[in-house]
Amino acid sequence: MIDLSGDGAAKTGAAVVRAALRDLDLTWSEIDGGLFSVTLPGTQKLQTECALEVGRHGLAIRAFVARRPEENEAGVFGWLLERNLKLGMVAFARDRLGDIYLTGRLPVETLTPGAVDQLLGIVAEAADSSFNIILALGFADSIRREWRWRRARGESTANLAAFTHLDPGPAPS
Repeated sequence: MIDLSGDGAAKTGAAVVRAALRDLDLTWSEIDGGLFSVTLPGTQKLQTECALEVGRHGLAIRAFVARRPEENEAGVFGWLLERNLKLGMVAFARDRLGDIYLTGRLPVETLTPGAVDQLLGIVAEAADSSFNIILALGFADSIRREWRWRRARGESTANLAAFTHLDPGPAPS
């Protein structure tokens, strides 16, 4: 483990994050010394954008997951709180607009390339595995309208396959 005590903690922490990101097959950039933007791939949520910020005392991560639910906010946020009980290193949160994020912090003393990799892996898995559930709970009416709109125009519904339980049925003749 790297000694991150003293004034150079943020600088040394940024070097650890930089080294970890170079070894991972991810799209990333350093916006400013110690502030990184990382794109995590997924299957349900195709990409999760993360900000990593190294400070004197730790590494903070913030990853956008979904916009504010259009409906059933209590159901969505209740589900997210239950999901938080099963997560490690990160938790779901909402901003002042109601948008959903994953946030977490690691103490600067624990920063290693392996810890950064583990943190990003947890964020990627949590965002990806939760995405369709969040959409189904918080955007069900919009998904039903999308099914109807696509059917009425003869459009493909292939990317709605995860939401067959919200399929309102054939378009009216």
